Amino acid sequence: QFLFVVTFTTFLLCCVDYDVLFANRPLNHSQAPDRSKVTLPDAVLPAAQCAQRIRASGWIIFLLVMAAAFWLYRLVKVLCSLLGFWEIRSFYIRALDIPAEELCNYSWQEVQARLIALQRRQQMCVHKRELTELDIYHRILRFKNYMVAMVNKSLLPVRFQLPLLGPVVFLTQGLKYNLELLLFWGPGSLFQNKWSLRPQCKRAGARRELARRLARTMVLLGVANLLLCPCVLVWQLLYAFFSYAEVIKREPGSLGARRWSLYGRHYLRHFNELNHELQARLSRGYKPATKYMNSFTSPLLTVLAKNVGFFAGSILAVLIVLTVYDEDVLTVQHILTAITLLGLLVTLARSFIPDEHTVWCPEQLLQRVLAHVHYMPDHWPGNASRAETRGEMAQLFQYKAVFILEELLSPILTPLILIFALPARALDIVDFFRNFTVEVVGVGDICSFAQLDVRNHGNPQWLSAGQTEASLYQQAENGKTELSLMRFALAHPRWQPPRPSELFLSRLQQRVQRDAATA
Repeated sequence: QFLFVVTFTTFLLCCVDYDVLFANRPLNHSQAPDRSKVTLPDAVLPAAQCAQRIRASGWIIFLLVMAAAFWLYRLVKVLCSLLGFWEIRSFYIRALDIPAEELCNYSWQEVQARLIALQRRQQMCVHKRELTELDIYHRILRFKNYMVAMVNKSLLPVRFQLPLLGPVVFLTQGLKYNLELLLFWGPGSLFQNKWSLRPQCKRAGARRELARRLARTMVLLGVANLLLCPCVLVWQLLYAFFSYAEVIKREPGSLGARRWSLYGRHYLRHFNELNHELQARLSRGYKPATKYMNSFTSPLLTVLAKNVGFFAGSILAVLIVLTVYDEDVLTVQHILTAITLLGLLVTLARSFIPDEHTVWCPEQLLQRVLAHVHYMPDHWPGNASRAETRGEMAQLFQYKAVFILEELLSPILTPLILIFALPARALDIVDFFRNFTVEVVGVGDICSFAQLDVRNHGNPQWLSAGQTEASLYQQAENGKTELSLMRFALAHPRWQPPRPSELFLSRLQQRVQRDAATA
């Protein structure tokens, strides 16, 4: 796709004669006198003239050189990944005894069970005799658990108070990539390899010096992003145009559809939850969340949309009737453009008109959302009908148009966040990794929240009162430790949790059974 977008854009800029294409200049038909119409090949410049126009533009040559360097980097990365994928394929076939053609018929639990059984037979991990389900999740989700914990503790500067707009959340793929580069796998990151934190990160005496170095790295990375901003911005604009232009023409209402935001995926994610498990859970909550957000309507906007739809539809109907009566109407200049734009306007207006059979019950809808996403702020229950609650929900469940706009603005805003907002958090980030990193034999350094230990990270407000020794700083917010423990225990019935966590689960089960009997 990258190669196609770069090649096709260069062709459109340098190899098309738009005067001929738009009929601004008559075409010389001396070579073909029997042909009166202009065809697409007539508007394409010869190869020599095309190459000359490319060489004459220093800006295009610069962008092409940058694109070629990035493409070669991606090519090397893909080739290295293919080698890793081949090793994984061989491991599945030979060690786990799962043929490639049968893999689609196996669930993740079956693959995991074979992996645990293989460890007992062959001792792949030499530091411990048996692997548990939690050990496997720790290896796969080592860095993701840290990201989920930092979002849970509001450590990352992704919330901003803007004039006119109020509170906004900004977390894009570009910003996430830079954060992971800084913290996990970049040249100056806090991790020295894929499984071990740098030794100086674990020493309290080195925290200020390490924070200064991390802040300096953040600024330098921000400056590098600022220098690359034009190239990245051009790519984002081109990719968005080629990706969404046809979809918007075919389904204009698709921009009004919603999706779980990147911040929402981190906020709602449990500790030790794989990508496919998170996706399945959020997919189940998609329809209830959509119904809840659609239950908020503006009477003024509805009236306006009905009138705009009526006027645009009336004009469109007349043009369609005239076109059916005489197809020569299509030869009138800009008539097809008018029909297309009117169709888009009608579809867009209809998307703002609510279903007249909808029953307004936001509290029930929000409870249905909670049944699947599992997390919501304490002040949401009882306030589901308030605009503030809907606004906070929109930060987790955003319009697709907002997602596209954020990604387009990301090359401009990400450098500013890296330079001005993130360095102030450098010391807090260093302290977080020192205080919440534990070394597990056979696994390496992991986030301590991922151990699902209610004694060290439980929240007294979430059914673990008397079972936790965690201070306010050590507690996971919104009961994430307890909810993550419940989900993991339900998904892996054979897993043996730590004693405090097992006691919490047994008391919770007794309470649920008691409440069910009462009901």
